[in-house]
Amino acid sequence: MQAFLIFAIGGFVAQLVDGSLGMAYGVTSTTILLAAGMSPALASASVHLAELGTSLASGLSHWKFGNVDWRVVLTLGVPGAIGAFLGATALSNLSTEAAEPWMSTILLALGLYVLARFAFRPLRRRQLTGVSGKLLAPLGLVAGFVDATGGGGWGPVATPTLLSTGRVEPRKVIGSVDTSEFLIAAAASLGFLLSLADQELSWLTVGGLLLGGVVAAPLAAYLVRIVPMRLIGVGAGGLIVLTNARTLIKDLELPGGSHAIIYSVIVVAWVAAIAYTVRVLRAERRQPETDKADTAEAVHG
Repeated sequence: MQAFLIFAIGGFVAQLVDGSLGMAYGVTSTTILLAAGMSPALASASVHLAELGTSLASGLSHWKFGNVDWRVVLTLGVPGAIGAFLGATALSNLSTEAAEPWMSTILLALGLYVLARFAFRPLRRRQLTGVSGKLLAPLGLVAGFVDATGGGGWGPVATPTLLSTGRVEPRKVIGSVDTSEFLIAAAASLGFLLSLADQELSWLTVGGLLLGGVVAAPLAAYLVRIVPMRLIGVGAGGLIVLTNARTLIKDLELPGGSHAIIYSVIVVAWVAAIAYTVRVLRAERRQPETDKADTAEAVHG
């Protein structure tokens, strides 16, 4: 029961982040499972099986709040499912010794990307004309493959790419990517079940992640409307980087004295990024008030 509750809390936190950012459920929950000692292939398989329920709940919640563009869901999701099936098969055929540093490296890179993307690259609105299928289909294929082999990556690859075009409302990007993730989870789960038929999955782990994620999904779909997305992204990205750096330090067998230095650098950079993001958000909130004051002064002057 204690292990079940830990995984349920992990699933809740992961889905809260994912539903608010359109990314990082797989990255966050896979990081937790690897830290708990699970093999990379079984960790990714467990996460994708849990995502069958969490992505469905998240998709329904986003649909209810009007955050879904179904054209994006299908054009992105179908190639993504093909990529996810191929990625699951590839990961399942790697040895545990080879797969763990590979997966941790991918997760670390995705964590750095999430942190930097939300801290230092503000979103700019352009004309909302929609995104071409020429971008969506190959993007889905690549994101699906990375997602299955890295235990996460569908959101971190797809969401920032679509947000950067500025041609779809941010809330609909997040809602559509989250909804299409059901197709990716289904295809990856099928690939893992076929490839790992001789290994026993921990349904306790899957159930805990699933329960926590389903409970968090409606709350996350609501939070995307009220909580600064950049702040959540910076917080989640730093946590992912810190956790996977620990795994890589262990795999690389670095000298003990270097551990504290590496952790200190990561924490200082993370805190600095959070402080910078908060300062920028405060400045952005003050700007409309300044503009109103200038307008009123010009009218009365």
